[in-house]
Formats: sequence, structure tokens, C-alpha cells
Amino acid sequence: MFQSFEVTARPEQGPPRLRALRTEIAAEGLAGFIVPRADAHQGEYVAPRDDRLAWLTGFTGSAGFCAVLPDVAGVFVDGRYRTQVKAQVASDFTPVPWPEVQLGSWLKDHLPDGGVVGFDPWLHTPGQIDQIEEALAGSRIELRACDNLVDRVWPDQPAPPMGPAKVHPIDFAGESHASKRARLARELQDAGHRAAVITLPDSHNWLLNIRGSDIAHNPVAHGFAILHDTGSVDLFMAPAKLDGMADHLGPDVHVSPPGDLLDRLATLEGPVRLDKQSVPLAVANALGDRAAWADDPCALPKACKNDAEIAGSAAAHLRDGAALCELLAWLDAQPAGKVTETDVVAKLEAFRRRDNALQEISFDTIAGTGPNGAIMHYRVTEETDSTLEDGHLIVIDSGGQYLDGTTDITRTIAIGTPPEDARAAFTRVLAGMIAMSRLRWPAGLAGSHIEAVGRMPLWLAGQDFDHGLGHGVGAYLSVHEGPQRLSRISTTPLRPGMILSNEPGYYREGAFGIRIENLMVVREAPSLPGGDDHRAMLHWETLSFAPIDRRLILPDMLEPAHIDWLNRYHADVAEKIGSRVSPETKLWLDAATAPL
Repeated sequence: MFQSFEVTARPEQGPPRLRALRTEIAAEGLAGFIVPRADAHQGEYVAPRDDRLAWLTGFTGSAGFCAVLPDVAGVFVDGRYRTQVKAQVASDFTPVPWPEVQLGSWLKDHLPDGGVVGFDPWLHTPGQIDQIEEALAGSRIELRACDNLVDRVWPDQPAPPMGPAKVHPIDFAGESHASKRARLARELQDAGHRAAVITLPDSHNWLLNIRGSDIAHNPVAHGFAILHDTGSVDLFMAPAKLDGMADHLGPDVHVSPPGDLLDRLATLEGPVRLDKQSVPLAVANALGDRAAWADDPCALPKACKNDAEIAGSAAAHLRDGAALCELLAWLDAQPAGKVTETDVVAKLEAFRRRDNALQEISFDTIAGTGPNGAIMHYRVTEETDSTLEDGHLIVIDSGGQYLDGTTDITRTIAIGTPPEDARAAFTRVLAGMIAMSRLRWPAGLAGSHIEAVGRMPLWLAGQDFDHGLGHGVGAYLSVHEGPQRLSRISTTPLRPGMILSNEPGYYREGAFGIRIENLMVVREAPSLPGGDDHRAMLHWETLSFAPIDRRLILPDMLEPAHIDWLNRYHADVAEKIGSRVSPETKLWLDAATAPL
């Protein structure tokens, strides 16, 4: 099972912790210290031991950082978290809109006379530090690597995670780790690299066909790996996590404690491949001029799922869709004013846990009704738990980690009679989601080239949303997986086998939120009748199946092609899910998927 404890901090706990940190900063002779939401593995999700940003500030979002100076402590958050951060941090902290405001320029504004700002080199990548230092050029401000000062003032900091690892069966992986290692070793040889250091947990877990339990909701085991051009691997992971796995790993995978990594790096002959965007600066500094900058060798192979991984994901989505339909049918039977957000979260998880293949939910379920729905990554607490009232919308964003696949699906549901402006916004979001689902595009394009398709109906009405249109998803791995994204900043070409979300939304602070999300896999597009086939094309195959709330749709706002797509999709939902649900839910499903 995954570790379920987490770091939480009430707003009033932030000021005394901030004062303690400032005392330590001054004792080090520094003008400031940077506290990122990161660990030494540079994954998106962190264990409780590494959740320093939440412990210090109270902010629990999955991205951001705090820059602590003598007179100001800026909490840098992107558009997803601007509503959330205001509710979670004390007035001693100043929310800063990021990336619109970059740290380098902010430091120059707040340290006009210069000063030394400390940072932990295990928690920052070379790319991040290079960007800050470039912005500081010409100022008298400098960055200095130092010990982690938060750790010094955190008296009850949790221990490092020690969850057991397990074998990921070949039936689900689709390729042995010996084959993966040999394939990637040939790529290193072709590039002239003697080895590659891999710090992202989902990368080396994928490479070695193992899964773990060090991060809640994400089945990864923490560690580091060095892949050699011979195909052998040095795995730096607590041996206790790998108890009983010697036969699976075999003689070409050599296990050592994580503390041995730097000593092993000292013995490597270069060039050694490092990913500038994911390796800790401490590793890069240890290698010096032996480092060769290139992408994580596991990133693209992991992103391009094989047939077994796609088949497993498709199967998991059908079972997951049935669980969601049971929840939606139950919810529709409840009168307005009776059900709370926590009721919805508990009921949905109970339906999912009827499946023995479920290992864990894939993230904390988002169930935000009314104004809470406008908080994009809302998570209900005792203090915020709200009742679903007549006229509310509720955003339900959830997923499961199954042995054969990872799911992530969002539906927005009307409670009672929804307001007309909410229905209009919902219809625009739906039109964008359908437009992306129907898209065919030339091979070689990246997410940045096509993501505007899903925003266009909102843009025409002067509306938009502050998150990406879609993210990559792993195969019983991280629910957020790179490098594939539907984002205006993504330059990775989309390739067959990549699984991504399609999730446009709209959020009106203080009123309601809307998001509709399906997962889709990139496929080679078949030829069209009468087409000249002068260019290879790609298209989407939808994996998620659950009804979209017809009560929120204004049909006159949709194009005929959109309505045709929706009716075909709902017919597929009825066919694929109908036999998997209870008789009562089947009656509800037939009505929910009736043609528009």
C-alpha cells in the first residue's frame, strides 16, 4: 500500500516557521534562501519528508517555490493555484504570479544592494539555476549552493520513504527490462555516451520493470540509476526496498545504497549523459566536464506505450468508467442539499475499490461544488467541505492506479437547475474537448502546435483557462508524465503510443468551475476516402468512457459535427460500459447516453 500520510500546515503555523528559517539564513551570512517543491529525484510529486514548501508556507499545490528574504517571502505559483494560495498562506507570505514574474527579476527588485541567496543543489536542476543566474547578470546578487536550511528548523521532519518495491509483470510491461536496457544502451553507443544518470523515479522504474510505494498515489520507488553503454545498470536504492527481487533484476543490475551515488560518479569515464531539466545540480557538479547534456534516455521510450501497455490501459479505463457511472447514477438520485463533497469522494473511491486490480487512486480526488469548483486543484478538507446545492455545478476529477493502467477522468455535473451562463460556458468547453478529440494532424507536430484547437470556442467568447489542455499519463506509473503535453510550451512531437489527457475548462472565481476530461492515445490515422495521402497523419483514440452531462449542454451552440461526435461517443459508452454496471445504473446510463 502507498504511504498515506502527508505534510499539512495551517496558515497560523507559517509565521513562526518563517522566523526560524530567517534566523538560520542570517546565521549562514545569506540574504535569502530558495525553498522549492522538489526532491533530489526531481519528480513532480514529493514524499512527506521533502514537502518543505508545504511545511513552511501551508501551500499544498504540486508546483511552486518560496523565496525567503529578510523582509519578504514570495510564494511563486502559476495560474492553477492563484485562488488556492490565497486561502492557504498567512499574510507573512506574498503570493507572486509565476512565470509572469521570474525569480531573477524579483530578486533584483527586492535586493537592490545585492546579496547572496542560498539554495540546496540537490533540489534544483542546472537548467533552473542557469536561468536565474542569467537574469541576475549585471546585478550584485549571487546564488550559492549550501545545506538545506529548512531541514535544520524542521524538528519533526518525516523519515525518507521506505516502501517496498515490486515486480511489474511482463504481461503488463510488454517488454523485459533486459530488452529495454539493451535498446537504450545502443542509443548511448550511437550518441558516443559511456553512461547516463537517471534520477526520475518513473524513468528507472519503467526501465527495470519495477514499481514502488514511496509516493502516495504514484507507484514509484525512490532511487537513482546509472545506465551504462553495455546495458548494465547501477541501481542506488535502499536494499530493503528490493527484498526478494534479485532474480527479477538479474546479474546485470547492481544494487547499492543511495548514499554511494557520488562515490560511483567519481569513477565514471565520460561522456556521461545528463538531462539538464531533470538532474540535480549536485550530480552535474560531481561529474564536471565529463557531463554531456541530452534528454533522459527513458523519457520518449516510456512515453510511447507498446501494445501491451495500451491494451492494459484500455481495459483499466472500461472498469474505471463503470465505477464512475455507478457514482454518477447514485449522485443523480440524491436531492439537492443532502450530499457533501466528502460524501462524493468517499462514494467514488468505494465504487473503484470493488475492482481487485485497483492499487490506489491516482491522485487525491477533486470534488468541488459551487465556488470550490473554481479552484482548479481543489481538495476538500473538514473546513471547506460544502453541500451540493440547487444551481451548483460540481467538478469531479479523479482516477485510479490499476495493475494494467492509470486513469484520469473529469466530469462536471449539474445539481438541480444550472444557471444559463454556466451552461453556455460548459457548452464551449465541450466544443473544445470535441474539437481536439476529432483532430487529425500531420506527424511531427508538438502539443504547442495543436493545443489552441481545444481553446478556440472559449477564446471566441473572450474566455480561457490557466492550465494546459492536456498532460501525458503513464502505464501504471505517474498520472502526470512527460515529455508529452498539450501545452503552448511543449516542443516534443506527438508520437503513436503516447497517452495524453484532453481537458479544457473554465473557472469563474467565487461562482463555479467547469472541466471535461478524457484520456486519449495517439494513433496513426487511417486514410480518408478520397484523400491523396501525401502526408502521414495522426489522430486520437479515446480511452475514457463515461457520460457527459446533457443537462448542461445548449445544443444550438454546437455544430452538427460536434453533436454527431457526442452521440457516437455516448453510444460507445452505453455499449462498452452497460454490461459492467448494476441494473439500476444501467437504466440511468441508458437515459444519460440518449442521443442529443
